Amino acid sequence: MGKLIVIEGVDGAGKNTLARRLVSAWARDDLDVIRIGFPRYDYSIHADLAAEALRGRHGDTAQSVHAMALLFALDRKYAAKDLRKALSRNDIVLLDRYVASNAAYTAARLSESADGDAVEWIRALEFDRFGLPVPDVQILLDVPVELAAERAASRESEDISRTRDAYERDGSLQSRTSAVYGGLAASNWASRWEVVGPDVDPDRLAADVFNEPPDSGKVTT
Repeated sequence: MGKLIVIEGVDGAGKNTLARRLVSAWARDDLDVIRIGFPRYDYSIHADLAAEALRGRHGDTAQSVHAMALLFALDRKYAAKDLRKALSRNDIVLLDRYVASNAAYTAARLSESADGDAVEWIRALEFDRFGLPVPDVQILLDVPVELAAERAASRESEDISRTRDAYERDGSLQSRTSAVYGGLAASNWASRWEVVGPDVDPDRLAADVFNEPPDSGKVTT
């Protein structure tokens, strides 16, 4: 059975870049790696409905915190079988966002902390009721919110297909989400967390998260 490793962080943190570097590092060690990004836009009806809602469609859906959380959760529910299959066939399954993303954004939209009711609701919904695989390691890419916002805006200006949605444009929401992420990581929510900065050495991180025993949670700067 392979390891399920997740990269989390606010929009514009650099998760995609870090994911590519980790995959390259593992490939050099001849490890079989598959990479999956959530939400699964253009593949999952639930993800596409959420994306459309965040761009002003489907009435007041985007204003409902719980409706949006359910759409993102259902995207993962219908990916669970594929995740288990991937774990049975690969050394590593690397996810760009997972359950913690839903927990962080839902709590932030409700102005709750990491130990609030929203986070527990997401945990019970996705891990308990939907039976999603629990990560072995969750990596928080901890980048200043201002820097992340600059990156997201730059990405939008360079690629018209990557227009920022309502969440990405809300600086206050991004700040609150970052704080919730910090609380989740500090408590090793759901599984072990690693906290890394924008200058993390991807080769060292790749070795750390693959080789460390599952009970050795730690924070890396």
